[in-house]
Parts: sequence; C-alpha cells; structure tokens
Amino acid sequence: MHFQEWLRSLRSSAGLKGSESEDFWSLLPSLPLSSFSLSSLSLSPSSLLGLGALASITAYWLVTRPRPMRPPCDLQAQSVAVNVSGSCRRSALLKDDSLLEFYYDDTRTAYDMFQRGLKISGNGPCLGYRKPGQPYQWISYTEVAERAQVLGSGLLAKGCQPNPQQFVGIFAQNRPEWIISELACYTYSMAVVPLYDTLGLEAMVHILNLAEISLVICDREEKAAALLENKEKGVTPKLSCLVLFNDFSEDFVERAKTCEVEVLKLEQLMVSRVEAPNPLLRRMLLLELYLSLVLCSFLFLVFSQGSFVIQQEDVSISYLPLAHMFERMIQVSMFCHGARVGFYQGDISLLMDDIKTLKPTFFPVVPRLLNRIYDKILGSVTSPLRRALLHYAVRRKQAELSSGVVRNNSLWDKLVFNRIQASLGGDLRFALTASAPISPAVLSFLRATLGCLIFEGYGQTECTAGCTFSMPGDWSAGHVGAPLPCAMVKLVDIPDMNYYAKNGEGEICIRGPSVFRGYLRDPERTAEALDSDGWLHSGDVGQWLPNGTLRIIDRKKHIFKLSQGEYIAPEKIENVYMRCVPVLQVFVHGDSLQSYLIGIVVPDPEVFVDWAKERGFVGSYEELCQNPDVKNAVLEDMKAVGKEAGLKSFEQVKDLHLHPETFSVANGLLTPTLKSRRADIRRVFQEQISSMYSKTAI
Repeated sequence: MHFQEWLRSLRSSAGLKGSESEDFWSLLPSLPLSSFSLSSLSLSPSSLLGLGALASITAYWLVTRPRPMRPPCDLQAQSVAVNVSGSCRRSALLKDDSLLEFYYDDTRTAYDMFQRGLKISGNGPCLGYRKPGQPYQWISYTEVAERAQVLGSGLLAKGCQPNPQQFVGIFAQNRPEWIISELACYTYSMAVVPLYDTLGLEAMVHILNLAEISLVICDREEKAAALLENKEKGVTPKLSCLVLFNDFSEDFVERAKTCEVEVLKLEQLMVSRVEAPNPLLRRMLLLELYLSLVLCSFLFLVFSQGSFVIQQEDVSISYLPLAHMFERMIQVSMFCHGARVGFYQGDISLLMDDIKTLKPTFFPVVPRLLNRIYDKILGSVTSPLRRALLHYAVRRKQAELSSGVVRNNSLWDKLVFNRIQASLGGDLRFALTASAPISPAVLSFLRATLGCLIFEGYGQTECTAGCTFSMPGDWSAGHVGAPLPCAMVKLVDIPDMNYYAKNGEGEICIRGPSVFRGYLRDPERTAEALDSDGWLHSGDVGQWLPNGTLRIIDRKKHIFKLSQGEYIAPEKIENVYMRCVPVLQVFVHGDSLQSYLIGIVVPDPEVFVDWAKERGFVGSYEELCQNPDVKNAVLEDMKAVGKEAGLKSFEQVKDLHLHPETFSVANGLLTPTLKSRRADIRRVFQEQISSMYSKTAI
C-alpha cells in the first residue's frame, strides 16, 4: 500500500471527506488508535522513512510550540472591592480581606532573608564584581556572612550599640562592601542610613544630625572629605569616625585628627572585634526594627505566587542607587532565594559592557534607560526595508504577547531581535521598571524585542517600595498593575482637582503591613503622610480600570520626578524665575516621561516692551510674545537668574511658551488665594506643552 492509499484509508476510517491534498495535521485529532497498527500496511522503506520524519516533526512541534503563561488570577478581575463604594481594593490573589504579612513564617526580616539564601545556596556565589576587561569574580554567601559578622563586631568595638536606635551612615557607590556593611548592621540590630551626592550639603547635615550619626562608611576619600568639611565647620558635632573602602592619604588622616575624627580602612575595622551579643537577643531586636520595613518585599511576594519564581541560578545587575528603596528591595529578594547580584564597575558609560559580561537574568531598570534602548534600536535601523521588517516582526511578537506567550526563540527572535537581546547578555528572563511612568508604546515594543517578561510596579519608600504590580500573564500597558497582597489601595476625593472616588478617581492611599510607621523624629511630617486610620497619602492621583488595575493620571502634591528619577519642586523654581525682569507669572511643568522641564511664561506688560526694545526687538506686547527670538532672549535671562540662584541643570527649563494673558481667578487659572491651579493650567496649555516636548531635547 502506498502512502496516498494509506492516507485515504485513514481518512475513511476517521470518517473524513475532502481532497487527498488536505493537510495531514487535520487527521491527527480524530484518528482511532487502531489506525496506527502497521500490521495491515505494506509500506515501502521510503514510506517508512517518510513517516518517521513526519513523526519527528510532529514531536518537535508538540515540544517546542509556544505555550501561554498561566496567570495566577482572572486578568479581567485582578483586584477586589472591599467596600460598597469600590474605591478601596485589594489583591485578587487573597482569599479574603486579610493582608499577607509573611510568605515564609521563619523569614520576617532582612537578616532572615539573607540567612534563608545562605541555606539555599549551599555556599554558592552571592556578590560579583569585576575589573576593566576582566570577567566577574564572586564572593560566596558564606564569605559574605562571615565578613558581615566580623565587620559588625568591629562596629561594636568602636562604640556602636547593638540596638535599633544606633544609626550607621553609608556614603558609597554600589559595590559588594556596601552590602556587607549593610548586613553587618542588620546582624547586630543597627539601622542603616544611606547618603548620596544629590542630597546636597544642607540635607546631608540635617540627616547626620537628626539621626545622631557618629560613624559613616565611605567608598573613597573625596566623599569622606565632604563629610569632614562639615565637621570642621562645626555643623555635624556627633561625627567621630570615617571608615573607607579605598586607600586614603596621610594628609587626610592628619586633617581629620585636628577635629577629633578617626579615619580607618575597612580592614582595620574588621580587625577590631568584641564578643558578639546573644544571637537570640540579636534576632529579637532586628525583628522589632524591621517589622514594618521588610514584611512583604514586593518582588518576594509577586514572584513567589507560582506563576514566576526567582531561582538560585538567577543573577541581577546592580547599578541603580542602593540609597533608594527600589534597589534595596530587589537585592533582598534575590538574596532570599539564594540568587546572585553582580555590581557594575561604577562608571555608567561601561554599564552595557558590564551587562554583556555578567549576562543577567534579571534587569531592574528605570524608564529613562528603557527609552534610550528604544531610541537606539529605532535609530540603528536606517533603511526603509529594514524598518518595515522590524515593525512587522514587532507586531507579530506583540500578537503572541496578547495571547500570553512570552519567548525569545521564535523565528523573529532569531532573524531580527537576536542582536538586541545579545546586547543585554542574551539570558534575560525578566525585567522590572519602576520609579517613574513609562510610555505604553515603549513598554509594548520592548516586551516584544527583548523577548522577556517586563513588569511594571508603583509605590514609594514609605510603603517599602511597592504597593501595586503588574500581574504575570498581563502584558497590556498603560497601568501599574493591581494591589500587592500586602497592601490595600483606596482612592479619596480631591474636590479642587475634580477627582472623586465615586468616579473611580482620586488620591492614591495605601494601608497595610508594608507601610512605614513614620519619619524619624518628625511627628509633623508623619501626620501629613499618615492619617489617623493608618492610610499613607501618596500625593499621586489614580484611576481604577475595569480589570481592577490602577492607572496613574495626575499628581496632587507639586513635587514630581523626571524620567531620570530626579525630584522637582516646581514652585521653588517658579519663585526663582519670578525674579526675572520681564517675567510676571511662570508655570514650570515636568512630564515624568520626559527628561527636562518646560515653562509657560506671562511677560510683565509694564516692562516687557521696553525690555525687548533694549535688546533690539520692536513690536507690540502680543507681537513680541509670538517672536521666537524674543522667547529665546527671555529663556536665556531666566537661565542666568536660575544659575545665579543655584538651580541645578535639571531644574532649569529647556523651552518655554510666552502667553499674553495673565493667569487669574476669572479665567480659572488661579485659586481665590491666587495660587496656580496646576491641573487647569496643564489642561489649557496641553497643546503648547505637547508641541514643546515633540521637539528634540536641548
């Protein structure tokens, strides 16, 4: 019997009709098992080889066909209302309204999390570092734990007390010694206070004095010298010891002695040891300190829900500042699972080389870097044909994403995206973006091209970094996910901005075990952030979507972030620019998807015409407002005043629009107390704002 005859017999036994050329795959679901008996067939050797090849192809297709990720809940109902109004919601992953406090009963603190990783890893690699042009070297979990215990004992020898009221400063870039120093403090129940350059002198002095910090661990002499200068001025009287990772000069040691500050190398401090306190006491004290801090690490919770789990083989790249809660929680989560963390060399220009060398499986990232990757991909495709192929491949991958399939081994990955994925090491399994919103278009594009899971989270330091998180399996964009199992999220009315909870809009408030207890020795600010019922008021404005996820739509507080993570206080900047002669009113606007500020300026009608005439510009008030050269002259004057007032480069506006009509109560742009109605100004000038941001950044 030839193959075509055998095929007809199979079709007949299956009760199928149609042409003999019909696809063989349509037969497979309906074939009776007896059809596969070869006893009734007389097949030639070539036919047998053909069937064998067909069986191999079938098996390969069954094994390699893409499978959608199974989400942990119904993606159309990712959160559940906990009150009648529906403004308060909790995670659909919970069985009831009781929030999750601990995932593992024996893992309740940062110290516990590292100890769990130590047991899981079996003395595996923990912290990685590299020198230029060399591979990564690794410090094992056991060695990290031992170094931390010795260093903590050295801190005790220098007078630090093993209790949560002992604050130790760390002023350094990301590197293994940072983590070892942090763990040393946790081992003996001390609290870590991170310091960083962009805080500024005034803020640094305030923190050192408020926490009564006597010992600060630094990476290099330049940073230690900045702290010593404060001591010399007499503004940080408690400071008495500086511990450095790097070598330092004898001149610096002598300078420090004159103001009674001891300078030590880290290794010297580790030699000074005292007998450690009772381990049980240490654990109890640490539990008290971190009860509200690390109860529910947001990554730890979400990635342990069964849909996706951090594995011991995973490795993360550490380059985001450890002084920020986002990076700290990522590392704690990695340690809890016995995974690895590799540090960049400290030079952001070498980050991509570090990533290629490390080959991370987890990539914590901020939108600004994702935007750069997006721009670089599009900028590298110059020919129309290649651009068309790229966009077609992206659409095909996005179609897979919409059905829940995430992979990096498709035809399009091999033909189009392999070089993009290789630039990030080639082993990425998942990434997390946070700290600022990301454009839905950029997020969808990169989910397709990178071929890995990309999650988006929302939160702040006061709620231990995260309170909402995109659900595994939900690859839609334009929202920040549903509440985490450790937090309830509600929206409250903001009448001044026309946001009402009954409409599913309002200020985002968070309550749960991950919310902080308050600001250190600052009851006034604590009362502003936490209400009497324990709700943390974020200052952000959110909107509940039909599927139970949260979208960020506005900002109640006037402080916001630019895309690179820098905080902006627009009213402070506006007050500076008001000193400019031609400026009557100014509105400074920042978009967290953008990296720079723009402004709306109302020139002073009484002086503007004469001011412009002195610079060679002639015309009426309205004509001058429309003159681009006049606009540039006003912009330069504002920048000069801003520079003189000490504004940083990212606080200066890069473009502006001159508007001939004053903001007033009558036109709805000022409140009765003559404060700017910021939401209304943004709405009125949305066209001009969009136009300015559509230009190339200056």
